[in-house]
Amino acid sequence: MFFCELNHTQCKSYLIADLAAGVAAIVDPVESKVDRYLALLAYHQLRLEFVADTHTHADHRSACSVIKRLTACRVLMHEVSPQPSVDGRLMDGQLFQLGDIPIKVLHTPGHTPDSVSFYVNNDRVLTGDVLLIKGTGRTDFAGGDSADQYDSIQQKIFSLPADTLVFPGHDYRGNTESTVGEEQAENPRLAGKTREQYIDIMANLNLPLPEKIQEVLQINQSEIDDDRIKFPLLAELNEVLQMEPETVKCRVGTESLIIDVREHSERHGELGYIKGSRLIPLAEIPQALDSLEQDRDNEIILVCRSGARSTTAAAILKGLGFDRVKNMKGGMLAWNKEGFEVQR
Repeated sequence: MFFCELNHTQCKSYLIADLAAGVAAIVDPVESKVDRYLALLAYHQLRLEFVADTHTHADHRSACSVIKRLTACRVLMHEVSPQPSVDGRLMDGQLFQLGDIPIKVLHTPGHTPDSVSFYVNNDRVLTGDVLLIKGTGRTDFAGGDSADQYDSIQQKIFSLPADTLVFPGHDYRGNTESTVGEEQAENPRLAGKTREQYIDIMANLNLPLPEKIQEVLQINQSEIDDDRIKFPLLAELNEVLQMEPETVKCRVGTESLIIDVREHSERHGELGYIKGSRLIPLAEIPQALDSLEQDRDNEIILVCRSGARSTTAAAILKGLGFDRVKNMKGGMLAWNKEGFEVQR
């Protein structure tokens, strides 16, 4: 196996390759480094099979979609990822091969709901932002949960052999790798800490928000980079009322307007759509305002795949004076999980 970190910065991207088979994958690619990635692939005469983000990033633009357009590779992310153009939805425990290299998916939520770690070649784990070297990823973004993160690390990552190499998505102290055993014994947030103690530690970090988090996080979620879309602030997103799918089900067929903000291809995909819902993709919200004017005083419920893009859409409409706007929590993933009827 040929394996290397590609960026040589605090933000890490990793190349995994089987040189004999001529195939490769890149995990957590950064948009500003695409030329470097393509040059390395060409130098080693590698065909890129897939790119993957360990989670929806808030501090840098993902390069997955750009690389897909340039190489025709596949994009892989966890099932609950809000990104619309993912080709393969990953599940916990899923096994697949890159040439002769085995890769196992570990769903490790906490930093974000869609966080995954990749157990590669039975000797190393790419932990994204869940487990860092002598630290852990922050859990104060939307959907973050310190209890889930503690469980993910203890039950998934720390259950791997102690000599398993750890390669995180970030490092701010000049470290490049660690091991599971070292992190169990020496990580100051985890070593000897109970679940309750860890939750308390994470609740009192008081970290500043990443620069340009508004543009980065919501563009990564939606893959929309359009000056006509003014993405709402985090405070505005937090003000959106969340409605359980069971409550939304009771609104079907009433005067409430259900708007599906996914892409056209998603609406007719595996998750289906809610009967009577109106399709207005997030990028088309500005052009649809005139048609929505007659529903300004009605209850409007926004829906997407996982609830992230629709929360953005709800906050945009709320900022434009649509006061009775709500979001369906968990999106069509949660709707399907409840077994509610869908149209296809």
